[in-house]
Amino acid sequence: MIQESREKQLLAEIAQLQEQVAQLTTDKKVFEAQQKLLKGFVALARAPTQERVLRHFLQQTLTLAVEMTQADRGSLFLIDSTGRVEDAILSRQITENQEEFRLYSQVIDKGLAGWVVQHKQIGLIADTELDDRWLQLPDQLYTARSVLCVPLLKGTEILGILTLLHPQAFHFGQESVELIRALADQMSIVVENAQLYSRLRSYSQTLNEELEKGQEIQVHFLPTQVPQRLGWEIATFFQPARRVAGDFYDVFELSSNQIGFIIADVCDKGVGAALFMGLFRSLIRIFSGQTNLEGLNFQTQLIHQFLGETDQDHLDVEGYYSVHLNALRAIRLTNDYIAINHGDLGMFATLFFGVLDPTTGNLTYINSGHEALLLCDRTGQVKAELTATAPALGIIPHLTYQVGQVQLEQGDFLLGFTDGVTEARNADGKFFGKARLLEALCSPFPSVQDLLQHIATEVGTYTGGADQFDDMTMIAVRRNEGEGEWKG
Repeated sequence: MIQESREKQLLAEIAQLQEQVAQLTTDKKVFEAQQKLLKGFVALARAPTQERVLRHFLQQTLTLAVEMTQADRGSLFLIDSTGRVEDAILSRQITENQEEFRLYSQVIDKGLAGWVVQHKQIGLIADTELDDRWLQLPDQLYTARSVLCVPLLKGTEILGILTLLHPQAFHFGQESVELIRALADQMSIVVENAQLYSRLRSYSQTLNEELEKGQEIQVHFLPTQVPQRLGWEIATFFQPARRVAGDFYDVFELSSNQIGFIIADVCDKGVGAALFMGLFRSLIRIFSGQTNLEGLNFQTQLIHQFLGETDQDHLDVEGYYSVHLNALRAIRLTNDYIAINHGDLGMFATLFFGVLDPTTGNLTYINSGHEALLLCDRTGQVKAELTATAPALGIIPHLTYQVGQVQLEQGDFLLGFTDGVTEARNADGKFFGKARLLEALCSPFPSVQDLLQHIATEVGTYTGGADQFDDMTMIAVRRNEGEGEWKG
């Protein structure tokens, strides 16, 4: 009797030890699986091409589940918020059977998968022939006898369905359920990240396409061809920091063969600045009385008569060319329109608008808060700085504008630039500065286009690999020898 009691006690202890060993074995498997998932997360975070690595990681997650449960094959279906299958990862054993995948994805709401979706809990079928939850697909080449179906959840939302199959009945049991249950949360995180990344990538792709379209439109706002005249050179440089920019330049003909040119910097960066760039540019072109707008000719005087303007209205000048004054009046009209209609947005622009008489070299201008343009002689020495004559455009309505005037002699050149040039930063955060710009002007150059390229190269050398912080725009006008008519 005592012997029998000891045997029962020993058997109970052995059973308890076996249970503990089984639990330790399960814990060890879970721990090893979690370690693999963690390594996958680290690799994903460090990967430069996350899309490829992410899908590979999902494939590894499925492979891990197959290995842990010794399943014959498996599938991981990703489900969107409407319950539609948006993607699927298949184990290597069935990647070639696309017809089977297509059929299964169409009945995700039926059979065992449908039961799991409805109940939001693990579904186990020990033998498919004894469980009416199993749905045998028509013409299915593979016969599963034991199935384990796991919902991957975020709260009550189903992110995906993991299905494991085996041709032998009773292959999956409670141990398999416990293994998968222990990893289900980590798998849900993997699937959630996959879906978030996919949506982010789709949104990013759409945004990039829109930005590319915006960039294309903005480039078309800039003159496709800068008009030239014998005896003069006009060159421009434009390098945005982002897809779209707030900087802009313009060069166009006015009545009596006068030349209008602009360099400007709209506050802020990106899409908002780009939109206002287009608005500023269009208003100034129209209000200045440009006589040739892509083949559309119109009379400057008629426009200003229609606007009810007089030569001295809000312009503090004496003895300047009337055609110059008519054009420069565009600054006041543009300023009033922006300040009155869009002042609450706080968008403004620093802008230089000059009107040049190519016959005499006389330049009449308004500088609305822009960086001073540099008038230099043939050696690059600064003769004058065309500093601001008025506040930035679009802040205060109904201003009286001071107009400046200078003379370009033979060999003189005028350089205009935005602060993206002088405030370009190197890796230490230090500015390129005005002193380096002045030094670059003293280098011999065969054309003003070469001069602008030389300055851009000097800035690029100084900043090295540092990211471009601001848009960089330049315009240069030089008076050479000779006279002639416009060409271009």
